[in-house]
Amino acid sequence: MEIKKVGVVGCGIMGGGIAQVAAQAGYDVVVSEINDQLLQKGLAGITAQLARGVEKGRITQENKDATLKRIKGTTNTKDFGDCDLVIEAVIENMDLKKKVFADLDKVAPAHAILASNSSCLSIIDMAKATKRPEQVVGMHFFNPVPVMKLLEIVKNILTSEDTVASVKNFGEAIGKTVIVVPDVPAFVVDQLANPFILHAITMVQNGVATAEQIDTGVRLGLNHPMGPLALADLVGLDTILFIANALYDDLKDPKFAPPTLLKKMVAAGWLGRKSGKGFYQY
Repeated sequence: MEIKKVGVVGCGIMGGGIAQVAAQAGYDVVVSEINDQLLQKGLAGITAQLARGVEKGRITQENKDATLKRIKGTTNTKDFGDCDLVIEAVIENMDLKKKVFADLDKVAPAHAILASNSSCLSIIDMAKATKRPEQVVGMHFFNPVPVMKLLEIVKNILTSEDTVASVKNFGEAIGKTVIVVPDVPAFVVDQLANPFILHAITMVQNGVATAEQIDTGVRLGLNHPMGPLALADLVGLDTILFIANALYDDLKDPKFAPPTLLKKMVAAGWLGRKSGKGFYQY
């Protein structure tokens, strides 16, 4: 199936980024939020991101204007009624995601593919909330979406090959390198990254090294573009904790058990960049 019009549920950091890259690639996009205040904030974020691209010479003013014209904001789920692909990008709460998928199943056309941007939750559980589980798939983008090149396509046990092929073509069309991965806890990348980040946090907790020492060592010794603790701050310490808990609950593997320091920082509201304080001050 050819995808021409894309819907995105949620216009936060991830949803806004997904809407932006789809529109930049020439797709008509409908992006929603639960109220007009959040919608306008999200749309302003997209505009600001594109403006920075113009300032740095990555895109032209004409590209920016054309991209914004392709994006329509809404607070009404019915506006997804003519979309070929709708991508859910709400918070990592399974009950909420199931409700979103059930609502989308009622308004999206019969041929439409429904996708989740979840980084760790079961895609089959979301698919079961619909009458089209073979057309439900995970599309795990990475933050920040306009910059990060990888897209994990998560095939649940019922996802059809046609669905996978369609979203794979879409992912490549918006400039992503695509890997198709199984519907297992945290998929592939976060199963690898989460224990690495948790171990770095444990090293800080145990006084082995400072955040700066660890991140400098990883950047210059392992040639990573960003150290694990700076990355944790970027992703959000609450998100890191959520993924760790989900993995530990499902797999019972001690390498996924969240360290005490992480739990205390989240309890204190030190969530990283979005709160102004994490392992670093912002």
